[in-house]
Amino acid sequence: MKIVFDCRWHKKSGIGTFADNTLKNMLKTENEFLLLGFNSLPEEFSASLSEEDLKRIKCINCDISAFSFKELLFFPKTVSKVINQYDVYFSPYCNIPSGIKIPVFTTIHDVLFLDMPEIAGKAGTFIRKIFYKYAIFRSKAIFTVSEYSKQRIIYTLKCKKHIFVTYNGVPENYLKQDKISTPKTDSIIFIGNIKKHKGIQILIPAFKEFCKELSSKNLKTPKLIIVGSKDNFRTNDASISSLIQSADENDIEFTGFISDEELKKRLSQAKILIQPSFYEGFGLPPLQALNCGTNTIVSDIEVFKEVYKNYPVTYFKTGDISDLKEKMLDVWLENKPVPDFTEQYSFKNTCDSILNALEIYCA
Repeated sequence: MKIVFDCRWHKKSGIGTFADNTLKNMLKTENEFLLLGFNSLPEEFSASLSEEDLKRIKCINCDISAFSFKELLFFPKTVSKVINQYDVYFSPYCNIPSGIKIPVFTTIHDVLFLDMPEIAGKAGTFIRKIFYKYAIFRSKAIFTVSEYSKQRIIYTLKCKKHIFVTYNGVPENYLKQDKISTPKTDSIIFIGNIKKHKGIQILIPAFKEFCKELSSKNLKTPKLIIVGSKDNFRTNDASISSLIQSADENDIEFTGFISDEELKKRLSQAKILIQPSFYEGFGLPPLQALNCGTNTIVSDIEVFKEVYKNYPVTYFKTGDISDLKEKMLDVWLENKPVPDFTEQYSFKNTCDSILNALEIYCA
């Protein structure tokens, strides 16, 4: 099969993680590839490939941003002409450039902005719905990352196209653990965009109460590591805004952007990862944490119960500050190592599922 892969999401947040790790596995197969958005194949992809593998891969540069009206209206015809010489076009998100005449397959990770329209506002929600609807209209089939997301896509977008569930996986650098374990520090970590649905407005008050409880027992209090920038967090809650602004005084560190290597180090050092989300399509950080030997507390939202039902995570009642504090105390004071578990998710499985679907539709 000759596959066009939209690489313009390279290294961009959660979609970038899905795109990059899926692509790494795809390139090891015997298919031919046109990589949209690369001038040349980055070393992180080429390093594990043979010379014969590299002969099957071509790159085509494109300075038109993904998920933009410009790609819908002014996508270069010279680029689309090359794309149309291939068998199939795969997008790791729900964006499709104009001028594509070959079969298209897109990925809708979640419908957060339709289920929680207050996050993007009316205009932002409307624009995203246009992209979702257009992706469904143009696609032979849709991929998504959980059964929960599949049901939400069907319900909110009245989708009648076939939807394949291709779960996320654990990035390879997290599966390849060093035999010498990283020493734990007195830290708790949170990973995610600093947005309302991620639950940071629950986490910070719970952490403060948790520290008060430890202090009352004459126990050392930990530092809360928030992988993100406090400048990007907006809230109407004055008390939480005050906590964020005085982060240093409350043993809270906002890291800003950090590298994958630094993230893995921080995860390995932390005693607990907390994912207090109100909404997710999948939720990858708990998988990363568990593979780093870090105990994990997650909200009891439906998708986490689906994804982590066979994993050693601790659930708390979504949005309940008091219950989160109690679960933090339990896990912190027990301080037990993460029990053995069977890894269910890999990006090789993600890749195989996508390729099998493409073969079915393009046979």
